[in-house]
Amino acid sequence: MKGKRLIGIAAIFLLFISAFMPAAAFAKAERGILDESIYDLLVDRFNNGARNNDIDVDTHNGNAFNGGDFVGVQARLQHIIDMGFTMISLGPVFKTETYDGNGVLSYTELEPHFGTEEELDALVKEVHEKKMKVIADFPLGKVSAEHEWAKGQTYQFVHSADGTVDWNSSDENVQNALIEAAVDFITTYELDGIRLTKLDGFDEAFLNKMIDAIHDTKEGAYVLTNEKSGAAFDLQPSDEKMEALRQSFVKADPDSTPLNIFKESEDRGLLQYDDLTGPRFTYDIVEARMFPPTRWKVAATALFTLPGVPLMTYGTEIAVNGKEAPESHPLFNFKTDMEFKDLIGNLNLLRNESETLRNGEFELLHNEDGFLIFKRTSEDETWLIAINNTSKTASLSIPAEKIGANKKLRGVLDGDLIRESDDGMFRVILDRELAEVYIADDDKGFNTPYLIASILVYVLFLGFLFLVIKKGRENRRKGKEKV
Repeated sequence: MKGKRLIGIAAIFLLFISAFMPAAAFAKAERGILDESIYDLLVDRFNNGARNNDIDVDTHNGNAFNGGDFVGVQARLQHIIDMGFTMISLGPVFKTETYDGNGVLSYTELEPHFGTEEELDALVKEVHEKKMKVIADFPLGKVSAEHEWAKGQTYQFVHSADGTVDWNSSDENVQNALIEAAVDFITTYELDGIRLTKLDGFDEAFLNKMIDAIHDTKEGAYVLTNEKSGAAFDLQPSDEKMEALRQSFVKADPDSTPLNIFKESEDRGLLQYDDLTGPRFTYDIVEARMFPPTRWKVAATALFTLPGVPLMTYGTEIAVNGKEAPESHPLFNFKTDMEFKDLIGNLNLLRNESETLRNGEFELLHNEDGFLIFKRTSEDETWLIAINNTSKTASLSIPAEKIGANKKLRGVLDGDLIRESDDGMFRVILDRELAEVYIADDDKGFNTPYLIASILVYVLFLGFLFLVIKKGRENRRKGKEKV
């Protein structure tokens, strides 16, 4: 098993070398919100790492706690790292009546099922050691009627029809208390940001005051939301773009004109196919009688290369289904086949290494019935992304002036190579339901240094494989001798 893991790492290394050796070096600037890619999970449904906090856990009951905890997330950090995500969203972690954190009982205590303060501290510390960031949710409303503030009549509130409690959003004492609680939360656990949820009733003036307080308290901290708002959040979702993505990739041969929104809008907010409050995108795919792995492969290419910050919900890598909670919140099964995981990792690798793919200019060159081609450009690089989400081979001729003088297009996912033809065109041809990401390289003909370097890399890789195989044979031989 260890040998397979090492081979996988070597394969990723080869992908990196072959993709970027001829290209210009990428600038390593300090990360900002537009440089992140987010893996969004629910602590209870990710991984059970400690049995001592399994209080009345029932993995057969979707509405019960299933045992996931901070220790479990920490134990599976490598899984998230392998996919190249730069930030983890833990969801709600406060003491709660419900596994998903919606029945908040306190703004100071952590949920005992999830673990202790020390265990959360250890998780955050290791995330930071791995050069990643971590955020958690702070629900402003719809808390439990048993919330400590409500039980103690500490602050003004009103009962909602669904049995939850909403704070009096116009009361200054309530506002100050919420801001103080959010600031204490992010500083106590050294979080890199916070996601404010349940915003209903709170005006933009208060939200901006809270955002400013968090920014002032911790330099570089992100303040996100999962709802549309006119307040100055660092990042918020776009329902229009999410719907455009879902409509355009749920099946082959779609009406993909909704994707023109990326041409018309300069907003670079969250990009996502689903979130943890609604139906999974895989549910729509299955309802359309499509094959999820194929759908997700073309969809993911768009997610990680279009302008914006990609957010992927946990379990997408194994095509988790579900129309609504708790069906859409299963306990992650790490024994499931994860073929899609490698593609996510490769796409995130490209995005993480290229400032242009994260923040470069965007130009939509073609969008018709699922055949999509667009450019991401900067002074240093030109990328061409081609996605054929149709049921037949598709092609497009692109004038050389769109790519640059003396260039060739080199595919970094499947190794496709396109050179300028005699008539000054680049002809992109893709088989059905496939995608390719091209980097525009200088076309200098025979490149001796690159050829030597490439041969050296492959020789080293073959030598590595030989050693792994030889070691395996020796271990098997020793095992037989012992028998």
